[in-house]
Amino acid sequence: MSLLIIGINHNSAPLTVRERVAFAPEKVEEALADGRASAGLDELVILSTCNRTELVAVAPEAEAARRQTLEWLGKYHAFEVSALDAHAYTHVDQEALRHMMQVASGLDSLVLGEPQILGQMKSAYAVAVEAGSVGTELGRVFAQVFNTAKRVRTDTAIGENPVSVAYAAVHLTQHIFTSLAQTTALLVGAGETIELVARHLKERNVGHMIVANRTLERARDLAEQFQAEAILLSEIPEQLPRADIVITSTASQLPLLGKGAVESALKQRKHKPMLMVDIAVPRDIEAEVGDLSDVYLYTVDDLREIVEENRRSRESEARKADEIIAAGVEEYYQQLRALDAVSTVRALRQKVEGWRDAELQRAQRALAAGEAPERVLQQFARSLANKFMHSPSAQLRRASAEGRMDLVAWSQELFELQPTLSPDEDSNS
Repeated sequence: MSLLIIGINHNSAPLTVRERVAFAPEKVEEALADGRASAGLDELVILSTCNRTELVAVAPEAEAARRQTLEWLGKYHAFEVSALDAHAYTHVDQEALRHMMQVASGLDSLVLGEPQILGQMKSAYAVAVEAGSVGTELGRVFAQVFNTAKRVRTDTAIGENPVSVAYAAVHLTQHIFTSLAQTTALLVGAGETIELVARHLKERNVGHMIVANRTLERARDLAEQFQAEAILLSEIPEQLPRADIVITSTASQLPLLGKGAVESALKQRKHKPMLMVDIAVPRDIEAEVGDLSDVYLYTVDDLREIVEENRRSRESEARKADEIIAAGVEEYYQQLRALDAVSTVRALRQKVEGWRDAELQRAQRALAAGEAPERVLQQFARSLANKFMHSPSAQLRRASAEGRMDLVAWSQELFELQPTLSPDEDSNS
């Protein structure tokens, strides 16, 4: 069996590709079943975020599984397989495990050390467990990944005061507005990213915030934390003219804001500038909105310059994290190798116990026939020892005759033996 990762992320593909292969949260369970059946995968977890889509799988043979999985992914998203292949990366076995640990620790993120990805991985794993697409192998793998990521967080400063994507989005506001005190920010979505955006805006003393969400209850829950206003997504066109800043992060598969709606809002705003930051993948705001002269539109890919300084400042901590990850990979494979011995130990125990039971029955029959207990015990011990020694003795003699001294040495280590010379051998030396 092979551990396999096929992925597309912010380093391997532009936003235009990433948004086409993203999985809607409500479709993941269905995709897990379809992907396993179509690509012949034994186990499967799908991780889909704004910066990456990764399929973590267990399959009988890596290369065949890679080809079949790419074909399925292309078919599922109506994407040309050759174009998909050009942007996809593959990791197998140890490299796959190392990559998963780097992702979970925030080392492979756009924002080095960002903490959100670990929660997203745990959520993706939980969905796959609930869907029945996780078995023993991925269960062991993810347990080790989460444990190693926890060690990275505990033993390094990689996650201290991270410059998150949410922070970077808010940081862009200073390019347009010298002060946020007189501005209104429209936040579209109500997930963790938007909550972080709201917190950063509040710290910068934004004048007013409006939270728009598919469900009004969730929008109100978030709005109450920041003394904001809550509206439904359907109310956005009506409220858009009030917004100086628009930051979006939803799981919508279609754009929520088109060029026409923004044009209309700009007319009502008498062409006052509007900053729009679209963190979502797929995008919430149509790309054509960026063509409007009074709009400053940024996507998640435009945040790279802001977060690059963060990456440079964390490089020494990243090196420490890499050492912890290397140790985590080795620890996992040591455990795996130990598991390989379990079946052999079990077979050896069963064989020895079979000898024991047979000799015990023979001894019990001898005692019942009136033989002396001392003689019966001696025979029992002799017969059991002879049965245990017969096969190893024969194999060791053959190995020695064939010059396979490594097997002889391993036997000495296995049974903790210190060979001694016979009197004849000693006198001839």
